[in-house]
Amino acid sequence: MATLTSTPSGQTATDDAHGVAAKESPPAAAANLQWFVFALFFIFGGITSLNDVIVPKLKGLFTLSYGEAMLVQSAFFAAYFIVSLPAAAIVRRLGYMRTAVVGLLTMTVGCLLFVPASNTGLFAAFLVALFVLAAGITIVQVVANPLISMLGPPASASSRLTFAQGFNSLGTTLFPYAGAVLILGSLSKIDPRALTGAALTAFRSHETHVLTLAYLGLAAALALVAGVVWLRRNSLTEGPVQKVSLLSGFDLLKRPRFGWGALCIFLYVGAEVTIASLMVSYLMQSSVMGLGAEKAGEHVSLYWGGALVGRFVGAYLLRQVSPGKVLAATAAAAIALATISGLSGGVVAGYALLSIGLFNSIMFPTIFALASEGLGRRTAEGSGIICMAIVGGAVIPPLTGRLADLVGLRLALGLPIICYAAILVFGLYSRGRKVAA
Repeated sequence: MATLTSTPSGQTATDDAHGVAAKESPPAAAANLQWFVFALFFIFGGITSLNDVIVPKLKGLFTLSYGEAMLVQSAFFAAYFIVSLPAAAIVRRLGYMRTAVVGLLTMTVGCLLFVPASNTGLFAAFLVALFVLAAGITIVQVVANPLISMLGPPASASSRLTFAQGFNSLGTTLFPYAGAVLILGSLSKIDPRALTGAALTAFRSHETHVLTLAYLGLAAALALVAGVVWLRRNSLTEGPVQKVSLLSGFDLLKRPRFGWGALCIFLYVGAEVTIASLMVSYLMQSSVMGLGAEKAGEHVSLYWGGALVGRFVGAYLLRQVSPGKVLAATAAAAIALATISGLSGGVVAGYALLSIGLFNSIMFPTIFALASEGLGRRTAEGSGIICMAIVGGAVIPPLTGRLADLVGLRLALGLPIICYAAILVFGLYSRGRKVAA
């Protein structure tokens, strides 16, 4: 990825295959780019976390099993696997700012698709809308990650990425609380399983209309942001494009550090999304906290709020301690908390699971930075492969859901624990090791 540097003439130079230079002075350009990227992280983080509210909503409306309800995450995160490399090609052709507009407009279309999904009343139609929405988010994230990597030296990449993802966590903290109030309230008052025939049809029609209104509001906001970005589309002057095959980065998986890091991204996203998606149902259990759907949904904000706090604290901590050691320590803490939650009950079980968010906080950016270390000019290719690994969010949640259907939610936590164990080993493996470019 590119690194913005100031040349003696006051111009901005890059070493990336798709060079970027700001039309403003370097300090002003860096500041403007930072806030632009922070806003993007906030937007796609918040919308992604709404799935944690959508999962129990659709599970109740369509009387789904845990495994079936987790198809929401499968439809959503499959977009990362399918769209990441095409998104990189769009960046090379259109540049960063114009590609951001493409991503935001695709997200807008995904939100608008909730209207026909509501009209048809089909679960599959909602999955299509979520896939399109996620495709737009993937495009935006492919833009955001390289841009934030340009804003400083490689040595502080873990810290900088962690700080930027703090804004992602701000979105994931605020959106679920609002979503719980707007979307889950009725599930606390009416049990869809007690309804049949015309009454069930009427209830589903009303409740899907509530979903539609929420996503129409998001569509309007996204269209507005896309317009603002379009007006700023010429704020960057982008250098000549080096043509790279879409499949060229896969040979990087032969490198132990990178291959293991990509696997850990897969496992981390899968574990994080699984716990968040099951949180409402978990906290509603009488053996845990016995909360209603709306209150349980509001508690999801505590999970993401922990990630918010942890990312800003981690941005400082990662400048003082080896990233590998910090990663190993946080993975160990996540394992301990998930184990305590599964073996205990009441508020201890509930808050232990909620606390995992604090230790999830630094995992993605730290794994990303450790895996990318030493890639040099191939860092952009590696980034595309790592973005594809986010598909773990489409695979681990339904597997855990199926496991929960068989053995219950408590024992199903064993699968996320296995994911964290692999991350712990990766952290220990990479601590203090430097990889030559």
